[in-house]
Amino acid sequence: MEEAITEIEHLKKAFGSNSVLKDINLKIKKGENLVVFGKSGSGKSVLIKCLVGLIEPDDGKVVLLGKDISELKDEELNILRKKVGFLFQSAALYDSMTVRENLEFPLRDLKSKPKEEIDALVLEALTNVGLEDAIDKMPSELSGGMRKRVGLARTLILKPEIILYDEPTTGLDPITSKEISHLILEVQKKYNTASIIITHDVECARITANRIIILKDGTSVAEGTFNELSESKDEWVRSFFK
Repeated sequence: MEEAITEIEHLKKAFGSNSVLKDINLKIKKGENLVVFGKSGSGKSVLIKCLVGLIEPDDGKVVLLGKDISELKDEELNILRKKVGFLFQSAALYDSMTVRENLEFPLRDLKSKPKEEIDALVLEALTNVGLEDAIDKMPSELSGGMRKRVGLARTLILKPEIILYDEPTTGLDPITSKEISHLILEVQKKYNTASIIITHDVECARITANRIIILKDGTSVAEGTFNELSESKDEWVRSFFK
């Protein structure tokens, strides 16, 4: 069995009297797409923030790409985060920058690289999401689906080893949602990245997931493939797949 590149053990996190994560155990293998289901408030976003050290857990262990993040200094953690890609719900593009400038932004630490090399990286990333013709457009000129694609291109430009997708199809029409889901699958196959995909979109999960976990009341209550969980004997688990 392939070694886990990310591992969470007995993770716990509370905010005051609200215990959001109670005892989460999770392993992700290289090249695996893991979908996380759960109702609002079940701890999905807190789980991701603990994974990259944006929130400090109350208890438990988080090993990200072979590093125990609790043992890292701020500078070491920032270096590690560069190996992690994020695709936010809103795509989080800079509205005052062109598509080209948005993609150049993560490369700002590579100013020693020749302009031709940076241009090639930007073009490659946009080509991978089918938007090379939008390179000089402003975000306001793009549809919601195109903005998501540019956000993914910006994520890919640093060649991350793991990508965190936060509701990647939210706000998109069914056809565009399916296109984004297939794009996530293409990225996985081309780059062999591992991914955590937080979504409520059943079709997105069906297309992208190698494995699914379902969170309830701060714990993982079910785990399996799409087919296994959609045919679960537990009616509450099955309810996510209707």
